[in-house]
Amino acid sequence: MTLQTRYDFTLPRGYVDAQGVVHREGTMRLATARDELEPLRDPMIDGPDDPRLTIVVLARVVERLGTLPMVTAREVEGLFAADLAFLQDFYGVINFGSQTEYEELLAAQRDAGAPVTTQGPAAPSPAVPPAEQPSLGSDESPVPVGAQPVYSRPTRAAIEEIPQDGR
Repeated sequence: MTLQTRYDFTLPRGYVDAQGVVHREGTMRLATARDELEPLRDPMIDGPDDPRLTIVVLARVVERLGTLPMVTAREVEGLFAADLAFLQDFYGVINFGSQTEYEELLAAQRDAGAPVTTQGPAAPSPAVPPAEQPSLGSDESPVPVGAQPVYSRPTRAAIEEIPQDGR
């Protein structure tokens, strides 16, 4: 058995570069302790609650985004809010979640209408249409037929803002 350390993703909206090219497909690797500790030494980061910490950590673990030669904090800062939120969730799932949570995140993205990139063969299509299949919600109880299963990870109530006064 091998440990999967790199995961492909597709951003919901995509990063738009200076030439107007949209980059949606990417790869994120598992984070190391260094990826989470090193940014705390950056004088621009005020501590573990600084919202910029997320940007710096994501810039370290996103290895590829479209055809960009390099992903830096500048590119992560230029993401649409939906894409940043997706990458934060994706980071949490691949680093701290289970395989089931990873599959739920991909399914939630598919259900939202965004194309999804996965590694390995696609799952065979079920004999029973999805609307007629019983599915499990976050409490592992059956969801009524026709209801959409809900991704069980917590969602954001708001996007954190970086103070304008430099703190």
